[in-house]
Order: sequence, then structure tokens, then C-alpha cells
Amino acid sequence: MQEKKYRFGQWVLGIVLMLFLISFSVTVTLNFRPLYHWDMKSMNLSASSGLTEEQILRNYDVLIDYNNIWGPDTLEFPDLAMSESGRIHFEEVKRVFLVFEWMVPITLAASVLGIVFYYRKNQFRYLKYTALLSIFTPLLLGIAIAASWDTVFVMFHKIVFRNDFWIFDASTDPVITILPDTFFLHCALLILVGVLIGSGICGFLYWKKEKRQKR
Repeated sequence: MQEKKYRFGQWVLGIVLMLFLISFSVTVTLNFRPLYHWDMKSMNLSASSGLTEEQILRNYDVLIDYNNIWGPDTLEFPDLAMSESGRIHFEEVKRVFLVFEWMVPITLAASVLGIVFYYRKNQFRYLKYTALLSIFTPLLLGIAIAASWDTVFVMFHKIVFRNDFWIFDASTDPVITILPDTFFLHCALLILVGVLIGSGICGFLYWKKEKRQKR
């Protein structure tokens, strides 16, 4: 009975750790500005948007700062106009990011408590569960993205947002000219890579513990 209780608890801890890996990867990707800098140059966004690189980066930085916990409550682009529907959409986007950002410290604290508890019990199966769960989710998403990124992109927006404000008109919301779909694809791939790295670390640690215990 006690063993079943511990096993269930380790599955729960595995899920919590997976949520930490996902939320951490999302938060890191949001703030990994070199990715955007590279895309801006490689896709020549200055030519397609009609803005200088300095203007593009200035407005992008304002957008990223806005989406962080410590960011301002209102979004004001220094060089770009914004419609009311665009403003509402960015407010909704901020709420989504805040969920992930708050999940980082919450799941980290819960994970540390669980790890300490099972370390004292000399049980590490939660590492195996985390590794498996954290491989399965990115694998499914990776397959879907490889099959059709456009479909995944549209489905994500239809699931997360209950309106069509995410469909921007460049004439009223020119910010869309500096946020191409390819950039979001690269963000999605970076998130998946981050989760897979975390999964690999958990799997490696579990393998090391199992090897040591067998000795």
C-alpha cells in the first residue's frame, strides 16, 4: 500500500517537473532576444516593414518587456500604431505568458519539496516519469509542426483565444510586419528543444541512480 502511495506521488512529481520544464522553456524563449535579432536580419524585416533595424528592435523590446511579470500594465509602441482589437489581443497574450511565468516559481518550489522528500526515501522513479512525459509531449507537437506548421499555428490561436483579434491587418496594426510566422515557428522549436533537454537530463540522472543502486 505504501509502495503504491509513493508511486502515485512520484507520478504527480513527474507531472509537476514536466510543467516546470515547459513553463521555464516558454519563459526563457520569450526573453531570448538574440533569436529575434537573428530572424530580423535573416528575413530582412527592415525591407518588408519599412522600418529601420533600430526601430524594429525598439518596438520589439517594448513588446517583450510588456509581456513580462515586471513589465508595464499598458502597451505603447514608440513607432507603431495599434488598433483597439490589437490592444485587446496583446492584453490576452500577456495573460497567457503570465500563466507560464508564474508557473515557473510555483512548480519549482513544489518540485524541490518533492525531490527532497523522495531523496530521503532513496526513490528516484519520478525522474523516469518526468523524462517520459517530457519526451511524449514535444514529440507529438513536433510531429504536428512537421506535418503543417500553419495548421498548428491557427489551431493554437483558436484554442487559446475566443475571438479573431489575432488576425491582424497591417494597415491598422503594422506590428504584424515585424512578427512573421517563421519567427513564431522558431520560438516553438526552441521551446521544444528546451523541454527535450530537460527530459534528457532527467533521464540521464535516473539512469545514473539506477546504475549506482544496482551496484
